Amino acid sequence: MKDLTSYTYSFEELIRGQFLYVDKTEYIWNMIRPATAGYFLSRPRRFGKSLTVSTLKAVFQGKKELFKGLAIYDKPYDWKQYPVIHLDMNGLDFSSVEELESSLCDLVTEVAVSHELTLESANAASMFRTLINRLAEEEQVVILIDEYDKPILNNLGKSHAQKILDKLKVFYSVIKAFESKERFVFVTGVTKFCHVSLFSELNNLTDITMNRDYATMFGYTQDEFETYFADRIDAACKQLNMPREELLPEIKAWYDGYRFHAKSESVYNPVSLAQYFTNDMEFNNYWFSTGTPSFLMELIKKTRFDFENVLSRPVSAVAFEAFEVDKIDPLSLLLQTGYLTIKSLEKKFNMPWYWLDFPNQEVSVSFNTYLLNAYVEKSRSDVTNFCELLADSMVNGNIEQLHKALEVFFAGIPYDVHHKDESNFQNIFFAIFRLLGYYIKAESRTSDGRIDAVTETDKWIYLFEFKLDKDDSALEQIKEKEYFKPYLLSNKRIMLVGVNFDTGTGKLSDWKDEEVVR
Repeated sequence: MKDLTSYTYSFEELIRGQFLYVDKTEYIWNMIRPATAGYFLSRPRRFGKSLTVSTLKAVFQGKKELFKGLAIYDKPYDWKQYPVIHLDMNGLDFSSVEELESSLCDLVTEVAVSHELTLESANAASMFRTLINRLAEEEQVVILIDEYDKPILNNLGKSHAQKILDKLKVFYSVIKAFESKERFVFVTGVTKFCHVSLFSELNNLTDITMNRDYATMFGYTQDEFETYFADRIDAACKQLNMPREELLPEIKAWYDGYRFHAKSESVYNPVSLAQYFTNDMEFNNYWFSTGTPSFLMELIKKTRFDFENVLSRPVSAVAFEAFEVDKIDPLSLLLQTGYLTIKSLEKKFNMPWYWLDFPNQEVSVSFNTYLLNAYVEKSRSDVTNFCELLADSMVNGNIEQLHKALEVFFAGIPYDVHHKDESNFQNIFFAIFRLLGYYIKAESRTSDGRIDAVTETDKWIYLFEFKLDKDDSALEQIKEKEYFKPYLLSNKRIMLVGVNFDTGTGKLSDWKDEEVVR
């Protein structure tokens, strides 16, 4: 039970192959206890949804021997066998409405063949109805649908996205029609879309996406990490010559931080954590590299999404609700896909309000690199090198190099990328300072929201104010409003920097700096 060198999403293969398995079957037990039950749960990609579906399948197939030593094994459960309809939407062709129909028909046919049934070819929805009817002749059926929204996600932003959704609505509505013949239904996905029957007609499914009881069902808690990975942690400490009390916080900063209920414990990304240990304890962007958010980046630009505003104040629960395929809310999509998460909760106007942020260092660094790349059309390596140069300039107090680095960076942005839009520059500044925070202490806004950006090194504090176009008052504003006063008691040198950008050319048009004299 120690193999981390390969991966499987089949529970049976995982157990028989002696893979490391973090026991989550207590949650499974709580789900299956009612005589009949139906659930929907969304989580970011690669968070263990497929493995959970496979685990449920083994339970309802009565394979008790696979669960020996796990929490569910000794529970009062009869391990009765049920006919299982398992529809896995991963890896199929959903590029058109026709391909979607064909893929759904193939999925239903595969299940029928596994139960030694032959179905008449008609359309996917009617075949699904027939399959349930036939299997339920002697016993209630179990329906497990993995990644229900894959066909929609694959077609976001395309002209036929609504037709894809309409086709799925007809197909999934079959589940509601046969409610009395179903012992258990479990549907997973990444997102929640309005007007898919799962969230309108199919109201018999309990949405446990943000249910506190299931908030740590996916991903690893700190206790689970330290318990199940104990030997790996010890080996890492020995190999890196690093004490446990130093290594654990660093791993936590990189891969922990996902929170699926405001009052629940945060969890580690399971893929990233496993990859860290199998890749010789090298900190890297493992989860992020499994799928790039290209569509999301375009949506952010198109909607003029303001990261600065969203992350500097709490948002209401509306941000977590389902959205329509033709009116996609970037914030909701960012939350559901795991790029943003809950950091804390506060009550305001007798309602819950949520503070959001990137889950951890892996996501923050990767996402902001992509974000900056989307706005300036420079390679990710160029973006990384640029931020390293900025950090080096600040650490060494080299204000001329800092000035030159910013000037060259913006001058190198292709002319046709420029947009005379303040929101574009805001997101560029936001991404730059978020990435700088990876190297040195840098924030794109101070806690009181007055000064644009602050960075600190061992010897320096830099206060930045940015202005656009013909406004050259940045440095004077810092001085007149005395933004530097809270830092005067520090033993560090303080540098004030006022920068002006021309939104027409995209170039740095004015730069003024001045060190504070105590």
